[in-house]
Amino acid sequence: MKIQKVSFTNKDEEQLAGRLELPLDQRPHNFAIFAHCFTCTKNLTAIKNIGRALTDSGFGVLRFDFTGLGESEGDFENTNFSGNVEDLVDAATFLEKNYMAPTLLIGHSLGGAAAIFASSKIKSIKAVAIINSPSHPTHVMHLLKDSTHEITKNGKAKVNLGGIDFTIKKQFLDDLENKSLEDMVKNFHKAILILHSPQDTIVGIKNAEEIYKAAKHPKSFVSLDGVDHMLTKKEDSKYVGSVIAGWASRYVDIPPPEYIKSKSKVAASLDSDNKFSTNLKLGDHHFIADEPIEFGGNNFGPSPYEFLSAGLAACTVMTIQMYARRKKWEVKNVTCHINYLKDHAFDCEHCEEDSAKIDTFTREIKLSGNLSEEQKKKLLEIADKCPVHKTLHTKTQVITTLI
Repeated sequence: MKIQKVSFTNKDEEQLAGRLELPLDQRPHNFAIFAHCFTCTKNLTAIKNIGRALTDSGFGVLRFDFTGLGESEGDFENTNFSGNVEDLVDAATFLEKNYMAPTLLIGHSLGGAAAIFASSKIKSIKAVAIINSPSHPTHVMHLLKDSTHEITKNGKAKVNLGGIDFTIKKQFLDDLENKSLEDMVKNFHKAILILHSPQDTIVGIKNAEEIYKAAKHPKSFVSLDGVDHMLTKKEDSKYVGSVIAGWASRYVDIPPPEYIKSKSKVAASLDSDNKFSTNLKLGDHHFIADEPIEFGGNNFGPSPYEFLSAGLAACTVMTIQMYARRKKWEVKNVTCHINYLKDHAFDCEHCEEDSAKIDTFTREIKLSGNLSEEQKKKLLEIADKCPVHKTLHTKTQVITTLI
């Protein structure tokens, strides 16, 4: 997984801070946005774990701090539920302009309710997954029950949530009262996945039932048995991420890999906008070759010289094992390490000149088994007889034609 720091502006021109997580070995086939819980931030461990499971499945994931929280600008006391929904819309606009329009929204707790409302305003969204979410946004008011009278009387109050003081204004409560999630879900025309724990003591399982009954198909429910509201156990959040990734694959478009059709045993194809990320066809198999990021590549796959070194390493261990089997020698395992560089030859007469350097492969071989020293010495000799090794030592030619 690759992580990029990103930022975008909300409707009030305030900067919202986010993290964009991308797959390591491919371009994302779809993008998802994660809406965190009330007063939480993008850095909640559970959110990171869920995002990691999604990137492992090829999704790009944007997690960000709502206005006034975490690293984002703005005053939390001036925000409300509607503002969170607008933040999600702004996040989607950012992705569409700079990467790809998002197709999946994920929300945790109150963020789940915000995700459902936001999905109606984001045309590209095809699926929404909510985790331990309330069936009505006003459910969050039970967290403020000791302060609601003061908020109503004085217009605002300072509330301690999770050890942090937040100022909550009356307009926040009024905004929650005006939002009917049940009515929104009844008119919901996108796939929805409801994940909820029967043991959730903050948002009871009854909420999931109410959302499920109100929703239209396609709708799905997954019981998160034994999971707490905040998904504090790593294995729980990783499981949730993998379930969402698998479920969403039914409702978002995942293009098939762009394989090369060729009569040749080996073929390579590279578009002008792909930097060095090259599609390869090796017999009946397909791979990606690339260059490291420091050389201008995406690091989606091995470099050409790494492929060449891999060929030498594979051929070496195959040849040794084939010889050992024929001799009935006990070789349980052969491991070959290859490093490639440009170096001077042992008998270099003009070593001070760069042109005197030659291609050099250093090969280290480890033999495991009941072998005598004489047998080990012979197997090292056999390593030099592997076909790829011979090819590298033989004068070769490359005949090129235009087709």
